[in-house]
Amino acid sequence: MAAEKYTIVALELATTSIRAIAGQRMPDGTMQVVAFAEENASNCIRKGIIDNIDKTTQAISRVLGQLSLQLGQTISRVYVGLNGQSLHSVQNRIQRSFSERKQITNALIDELMDTNRGVVYTDSQILEVIPQEYKAGNRSEIDIVGIQVEQMEANFLNIIARNSLSENIEKCVNGAGFEVAELLITPLAMGDTILGAAEKRSGCAIADIGADTTTVGFYTKNILRKLVVIPLGGNNVTMDIAKCLKTEIEEAEMLKLKYGRAWAENQDTACNNIITYSHDREISESGLIDIIEARYEEILYNIWAQIEDDNEKLTSGIVFTGGAAQIRHLTDAFSYITKCGKQTRVVKGLPSDISTAGGVFVPDNGRLNSILALLLHGDQNCIVHITAPTIPAVEEVPSGEDCPTADQASNSNSMDGGNSSSEGAAQAQTVETPKKKRSIWELFTRALTDDDEEETTIS
Repeated sequence: MAAEKYTIVALELATTSIRAIAGQRMPDGTMQVVAFAEENASNCIRKGIIDNIDKTTQAISRVLGQLSLQLGQTISRVYVGLNGQSLHSVQNRIQRSFSERKQITNALIDELMDTNRGVVYTDSQILEVIPQEYKAGNRSEIDIVGIQVEQMEANFLNIIARNSLSENIEKCVNGAGFEVAELLITPLAMGDTILGAAEKRSGCAIADIGADTTTVGFYTKNILRKLVVIPLGGNNVTMDIAKCLKTEIEEAEMLKLKYGRAWAENQDTACNNIITYSHDREISESGLIDIIEARYEEILYNIWAQIEDDNEKLTSGIVFTGGAAQIRHLTDAFSYITKCGKQTRVVKGLPSDISTAGGVFVPDNGRLNSILALLLHGDQNCIVHITAPTIPAVEEVPSGEDCPTADQASNSNSMDGGNSSSEGAAQAQTVETPKKKRSIWELFTRALTDDDEEETTIS
């Protein structure tokens, strides 16, 4: 018997929009997207942080309501991504000395982990702990269980964020009538989805350039070594265009998407074209690109500042993703600005293990890579399954000679002695004028509307 398909639902609270996506795991392990919905969130989320609880709650309710309609099923819980300006990593080191040589055990490692989790950060909480190397004497190992030492050192990378980040997300999701299946750290899910094992092993950086923030992660030996969020993104470019050209944000965004390039050096003659925008005003294409280029130079330089010290370890180079990374000539701009000489690539299109069901449109321009990563990490069914109550067998109404008459029913009732005359009359009427036999569908639908008989299970 084939295993039952279950539906995973992921929710992303991004600066530009709130997005929800549903997918089903296929037999070959890939994920098929079966529904997608999104809504503008510029009035309630800023730099990945919830700015208005009520508006965010309402937006979540609408988006998940749209997704539920597409599915034709009721959503009970969702996977939600954690991101935003306050998210970053902090190194922590714990040292231990022993009076005599001591063999390192798993219990000791767990004790060190608990000690690390007990570290208090002002107005922040630890969301995830990533063990780094352990030092035993002069040795540095990822796994040192079994080694005998007199002293040791444990290094941890703590992923922290403001206390309010996860608290507000859960408040909004619950307020919209849904449970949180799990809070996933979006940059970690992105790293697992986008980067290959060889890239993380040999040394690689990933830069997710979003609307209001840019998240940078650095990996070596399959371990995340650094995570930082830069408060710059594609919206800064749009606002620069709007300010310089004295035009509306919507038009500035359109100009950026249509003509935008991150690097103008040695471009073709198209840069000499004249662009006409609102109120018959004009600007040369090269002039527009100069505005865009200046802000991208700042963004890319800040990315480089976070990984420059580890330049020698970036054997597999830098990987760019996110909606604002889709601009033309981004890698050329990065190479020109940093002179690092490292391999670069931009992630475009859907991940190879993602497909879409017929009739479902999912933009493949890179801006959904984060929510797709969340979807791929889900492993619980997020749909409510209503188990229909057992429908009792419908007793056939006797006919002909076997059917008692009203008088017989009345006499029988009298002999029993336990019912009043009114009850006997009612029963006699039921036999004399039997109710129409209900169909199975009528019984089923009536049972579902009876609160006392409804049984709801979440699988």
